Amino acid sequence: MKKVKSIVLAGNGINCEMEMAHACRLAGSDVVDIVFLYDILAGEVKLDDYHFLNLPGGFLDGDDLGAAKAMAHRLKYAKIAGSGERLDEVIFRFIREGKLILGVCNGFQLMVKSGLLPGLEGAYGKQELTLTFNDSGRFEDRWVYLKVNSNNPSIFTRGLKGLYLPVRHGEGKFIPKNAEILAELERKNLIALQYSDPDYQKPTLEYPLNPNGSVSAIAGICDETGRLFGMMPHPEAYLYFVNHPRWTREKVPEEGMGLAIFRNAVEYVRKNL
Repeated sequence: MKKVKSIVLAGNGINCEMEMAHACRLAGSDVVDIVFLYDILAGEVKLDDYHFLNLPGGFLDGDDLGAAKAMAHRLKYAKIAGSGERLDEVIFRFIREGKLILGVCNGFQLMVKSGLLPGLEGAYGKQELTLTFNDSGRFEDRWVYLKVNSNNPSIFTRGLKGLYLPVRHGEGKFIPKNAEILAELERKNLIALQYSDPDYQKPTLEYPLNPNGSVSAIAGICDETGRLFGMMPHPEAYLYFVNHPRWTREKVPEEGMGLAIFRNAVEYVRKNL
């Protein structure tokens, strides 16, 4: 059977790498390596050796230039010792080979600001969106309901109708570059997740159901291949029933809702790569 190899980025302020790696293991990934960025840049670890790249949440570079902006520049200009390749060139090859990338919270911010998402017409590296300060003007740490767009091409959300997951961010408001970009996301069904009512039916702009004021209640998007996916809520934070905020007062499923995201990824790799 094909071995699935997952890599989880660490360092420079990332702080959710352990949970994300654990999610990959629970989902059945045969190899799960937590790797510091500088090990990749030093040429000691090769991204080419993996199938599934995970970009966890945290506070990359202290969010000093805005959430994940400094790291986005690093991806674009940093070179790998020995080969001389820019890091973004390696990532673009990773994408061309049909592999998977998941960005959560700070990782989603990184994907957006480096242009990995939305990657319209395959134009990876071109920023068309941003994630900026919450309308509330404060850090939001709460659980949210997410409506899943059943027509979106994301392999990560296959078979899902709704998700209940936590958010914890200060800059999660999704804003497209212009109305044309938003229309393109809608036309191509690239909006995968939207903040919604508790029945997972109606997207909402109402606070606190929509914790940040995101345009069109957007909480997560994918590229046209469905293999690149970014979301602000944290699926790796809900893997077991005891992670649920009301597990002592309500009957909740044994398996946390977030695990399905990682199961879908691992199963896709096993069947297709």
